[in-house]
Amino acid sequence: MITTSPLAFDMVMETTSAATDKIRCDACPVMCYIKPGAAGACDRYANHDGKLVRVDPHVILERTVSHGGKLVPFSRTEDWDGKIVHEPSTFVTAIGAGTTYPDYKPAPFIVSAEVDGVDMVTVVTEGIFSYCGIKVKIDTDRYLGPETATVRAQGEAVGHVTTSEYGSQMLSLGGVHHLTGGSKKEGRVTCDTLMDLANCKAVELTIDGGATVVVQAGQPPIVNGAKEERMRVGCGSATIGMFAKQWHGKVDEVVVVDDHITGVLSEHQAGKLLDIADTGIKMKGRRSTPGRYFQVADPGTGWGGTNISDPLAILGPFDKKEAKAGLTMLMVSTTGEHSSYYVLDEALNPVETEMPADLKFSVERIQENCEPALCTVLFMAGAGGSLRAGVTDNPVRLTRSVKDALTRVTSGGAPVYVWPGGGITYMVDVTQMPSGAFGYVPTPALVAPIEFTMKLTDYAALGGHMDYVKPLSEVQSGEDVRQLPWQNPIPGPRA
Repeated sequence: MITTSPLAFDMVMETTSAATDKIRCDACPVMCYIKPGAAGACDRYANHDGKLVRVDPHVILERTVSHGGKLVPFSRTEDWDGKIVHEPSTFVTAIGAGTTYPDYKPAPFIVSAEVDGVDMVTVVTEGIFSYCGIKVKIDTDRYLGPETATVRAQGEAVGHVTTSEYGSQMLSLGGVHHLTGGSKKEGRVTCDTLMDLANCKAVELTIDGGATVVVQAGQPPIVNGAKEERMRVGCGSATIGMFAKQWHGKVDEVVVVDDHITGVLSEHQAGKLLDIADTGIKMKGRRSTPGRYFQVADPGTGWGGTNISDPLAILGPFDKKEAKAGLTMLMVSTTGEHSSYYVLDEALNPVETEMPADLKFSVERIQENCEPALCTVLFMAGAGGSLRAGVTDNPVRLTRSVKDALTRVTSGGAPVYVWPGGGITYMVDVTQMPSGAFGYVPTPALVAPIEFTMKLTDYAALGGHMDYVKPLSEVQSGEDVRQLPWQNPIPGPRA
């Protein structure tokens, strides 16, 4: 049986028709006609006995031991509850609250509570975001594809490869042009992809001219069927700097192979400071500063994110004036996944030999210093004028209040980063949000929770909808409320 909170006063619509008739949902621009006992196209609203009801329960976060909270005592004071500072124990999220559509309505829940003697208010709504996307950080040395290459899901364009960062590849997915500017299928697939990623589900993506990668928030990426274990400790030059002392006296030369900056110990400043002698090594690629080489090979999924499987391919002949037979050389990738040990023969050709134990230890140390490879998924959206109208009758004041740090923005209770500049454009780590926080409407657009918390006096000054403010106790007593533990160590909003 479908039920709804008695406080969802703006999301319940009575009809004058009999209960057997269809009703029209006004929760989004699609405006579905819904038969009795059925749900709309988004599966978020349904017709229950002639009433439009929100199917999913409204989520409230509880900071209590009974819901999984933990206390770490360090005092025998019996009346101390384990908190260093006083924090509110309950926060009303926007998950399951409903939307402001059509846009003239106040937010579904405007909740007041007292915190440390200060009257606070939290305004919650599920925003319908056509202007939204996903930023994906993929920890891998492997080449995923050229920058600006199209990223596809189910064969449809859903985004592109953007600039790679330190030890990670970056994707930008979604956005209004993919959601609404292409074919109907492109928009639908883009919406499905964004929602699955935001809800921490695995999604397979293919990159034009590059790899196939399975992405899931908080999980290792799978590149061309191989699960990544670690992200690189640093570029080749940084690796030289970090481990030069550990190689000193144990090997004559070290080359750290890296698609971006390959490091050579004997030429590097770290090697010079340790008085490591020149070895006569000759590197392919473009020399930058001493001991640092660019473009030693093309990008790929081999050694250090290059396309090579034989590291000797990046070396030229050793200089006969400086090199000598018996010279030892370690070649290693920036993750320690690949490594080989060589000794120069009489013709000054490197001959692969079993690696000494102390050098094996140094390779293991590189691996140890690599952090686990993960996929990070950030949901990004712009809270536009229509959503802000659910907070105040003068929406620009809400924007100014956010910029002035008088109003705190959260998403499902999780902290967000609000971009500087115009509007309220925010990003949130989806792994910090309660499960199932995201939905969709088939316009297509994503539905995501957003909360605005401020002093009650500041809310009144914004021109807020004061007639709709309800006490927290009234919301907690609702029939269709789901209480979840607050995920530690996420800092809770002050309301």
